[in-house]
Amino acid sequence: MDNDRKYRQQGYMDSDRDARGPREERPKPQGPRPPIDVTGPRLPRLVQHVAASRCFNCATALPPDTDFSGVCPKCNADLHCCKQCSHFEPSTRFQCLKPIPVRIPVKDKRNECALFTPRVTVAREGTANGLPAGTPAAPPPGPTGPSAPRNPEDARSAFDKLFKKP
Repeated sequence: MDNDRKYRQQGYMDSDRDARGPREERPKPQGPRPPIDVTGPRLPRLVQHVAASRCFNCATALPPDTDFSGVCPKCNADLHCCKQCSHFEPSTRFQCLKPIPVRIPVKDKRNECALFTPRVTVAREGTANGLPAGTPAAPPPGPTGPSAPRNPEDARSAFDKLFKKP
């Protein structure tokens, strides 16, 4: 059982290990690392990000040319208010990140703050390929296989065809 050790931990047989000589070190490869296995799974397609202002009250996406001195087109909430501002922060003094001289008591009603800037949120677009919602996706060119189902009935019929007995 000499030189038949399973683990190379420090212990009472260190003198025997030192007698055999130093362990050989493998040279590390030089140059850039090879890429990760290219035959592996592909990464999913990235979803487009959309920057848009949303109403603080109903979360409706506002068009880019929205006049913030008016009201929301869906719920008629005032848009030039503290809750719609990018500086609004409930945990700070006067609930504003900017130094304002006097507190504005009602945060969801129209005010005349000179530091107002509309809050812009960045969200993922809900459909693939960056198409707006409601736009049907065009099938890919060429015979690449069956097209994607366009409504629940098409999906159900495609599912039933998979398990249909001949």
